Amino acid sequence: MKRRNFVQLAGMGAGALMVPSMMLGNNIPTEALLEPGMDVLLKKQMADVALNTAKGLGASYADARIGRYLNQFVRTREDKVQGVVNTESFGIGIRVIANGTWGFASTNDVTPDGIQKATEQAVAIAKANSKFQTNPVVLAPEASYGEVSWKTPIKKDFKEVPVSEKVELLLTANAAAQSNGANFVNSALFMVNEQKYFASTEGSYIDQDVHRIWPTFGVTAVGGGKFKTRQAMSAPMGLGYEYLDGLESEKLEGPQGLKLYRNSYDIIEDAAMAAKQAKEMLTAKSVDAGKYDLVLEPNHLGLTIHESVGHPTELDRVLGYEANYAGTSFATIDKWKSKNFKYGSDLVNIVADKQQVGSLGAVGWDDEGVKTKQWDIIRNGVLVNYQAIRDQVQMIDQNESHGCCYAQSWNDVQFQRMPNISLEPGKEPYSINDMIKDVEKGIYIAGRGSYSIDQQRYNFQFGGTMYYEIKDGKIVGMLNDVAYQSNTQEFWNSCAKICDQNDYRLFGSFFDGKGQPSQVSAVSHGSATTRFNDINVINTGRNV
Repeated sequence: MKRRNFVQLAGMGAGALMVPSMMLGNNIPTEALLEPGMDVLLKKQMADVALNTAKGLGASYADARIGRYLNQFVRTREDKVQGVVNTESFGIGIRVIANGTWGFASTNDVTPDGIQKATEQAVAIAKANSKFQTNPVVLAPEASYGEVSWKTPIKKDFKEVPVSEKVELLLTANAAAQSNGANFVNSALFMVNEQKYFASTEGSYIDQDVHRIWPTFGVTAVGGGKFKTRQAMSAPMGLGYEYLDGLESEKLEGPQGLKLYRNSYDIIEDAAMAAKQAKEMLTAKSVDAGKYDLVLEPNHLGLTIHESVGHPTELDRVLGYEANYAGTSFATIDKWKSKNFKYGSDLVNIVADKQQVGSLGAVGWDDEGVKTKQWDIIRNGVLVNYQAIRDQVQMIDQNESHGCCYAQSWNDVQFQRMPNISLEPGKEPYSINDMIKDVEKGIYIAGRGSYSIDQQRYNFQFGGTMYYEIKDGKIVGMLNDVAYQSNTQEFWNSCAKICDQNDYRLFGSFFDGKGQPSQVSAVSHGSATTRFNDINVINTGRNV
């Protein structure tokens, strides 16, 4: 397939320039997904063109990322296929430091001439921007790893599964929902394969093959002049197509017969259950506003973790670099330096992790060649660290990158992105049913819903998919119109109990946006079911 060649330029300091707009990828036939990409030896040769050119032009550092990004999206509605889309994007991005300043350029002309031209432009941009650079870029030291590789440990490659099988699965799920009373059903499969090659002047040549998958749906029931929609209880995962095997061993029994899923998902079972629950929502009573103990299921709590812990502990946000676009953070440097800022109760231990198997953020090395790892963000309720990359950690008196640098494609510059941010489960045996028995007045919330949070990630409001009222240790029925309000520090300090490892599951965000120009990344958040005491609940109903 003939590709349109272009170069994208970006100065990473003052005076940034970007031409033209981001390439979204080329539409390709399904069979082209299985075509082999560039040989790894040729990738090394092409990367060396960039590295040698940059050094010859006076760059003190350079890295090159050759990327082939394959996507497949399958969408259905009721008994019809809405679309099957396959895309491919291929090219190289070159990042350099010259005169103490970053420069970046990219091209999909992955030939020696094309790469040389892009590298020359990256160095020229860095030198031009150095006139405005007040403090030279300082990189934390990183080992040279030589020629290494990493691959998502999948069992089934989505590219090898026939489209007809995927369509049949979605349509069967839709039929299961309709036969159980659903009026409308939309379902989709999102599948991604990132084939990424990184090389740097420090001697690393890293080949990685990353896979992600997200099956999802929305099931709607109509009645009594109202409609209610129940979203899928799946999570986007860093797994292969085997995630859709629906293994019984990966299912959990939730309250009221709710099926919950860990590392394997049964979309047909979930769609049938969703239809019944959507119908039940139509006649569920509206919540009485007031104070409740909240029992939050991981598929729901993950979004709250993402917004109230993940984003406010990104160091670039803390330092004000995102103020014009996405806001700042209440978790300021002085709070971290105090070493006693109580972000949450003693039970709250939040861990950042780029290695967790099955998670969306799992890779062997990040997009600037740093070996990934796990580190604490909050320990025993106290803020102990942030998320930072090679040119940031010296700002918080550290000398080792956290390994959380990422770019959404080869033609976007890499920068600090959220790793997996997760709440550690409780250490003592404790189940969902145990937790519900301990609640006198509460609400069990499952699934994702609406959310709103302020520019400092402090005051917020969250809703879910399903709500169940708890009285005197028992669930007494379904509720409607529930949302809870709090601020981040008050909320996490109200954390009173966490279920054990047996209940631990992942939630994921497949398209988390950040940056200018905006980029998306995929990130997971793990937790077990967790109780938060005495939280303000409001009624969101129109007729209240």
